[in-house]
Amino acid sequence: MTVIHVSAERDIQAPASAVYALLADYRVGHPSILPPAFSQFRVLDGGTGAGTRIQFDLTLGGRTQTVAGVVTEPEPGRVLVETYERNEMATTFTIDPAAEQSRLRIETAWESSPGIRGILERLLAPRMLQKIFDQEMTLIAERLAAAPASVIP
Repeated sequence: MTVIHVSAERDIQAPASAVYALLADYRVGHPSILPPAFSQFRVLDGGTGAGTRIQFDLTLGGRTQTVAGVVTEPEPGRVLVETYERNEMATTFTIDPAAEQSRLRIETAWESSPGIRGILERLLAPRMLQKIFDQEMTLIAERLAAAPASVIP
């Protein structure tokens, strides 16, 4: 099977620690920056960083599926990974300091389905996920720009 990689990067006008704290807070921060494609977001266990278990509905191409995953922190303060139970899929958030701002990279990788479904995934999913990543990074930038540093989780 083919592994599909979709990624996006953007400079965020906030310190890397603030970006990371926002993303690692799965009770308040992370849900506040999810685009409309995500719904029914809930924390099943934990709530901050490694060990947090999450579940949400994701709508892509008019199809909604329930996704469950667990969060790890391979590099605490820099890299968060959400590994999902289905499709051997994972989303990685990497935050690097860059002068007075941060460089955020979001990447999702998974093994495509077999047959015609896999062909459609390889053709359509990257474009749809790219749009979601762009929306999410815009929401992150707006949230961090609007909140005083002391309020940002």
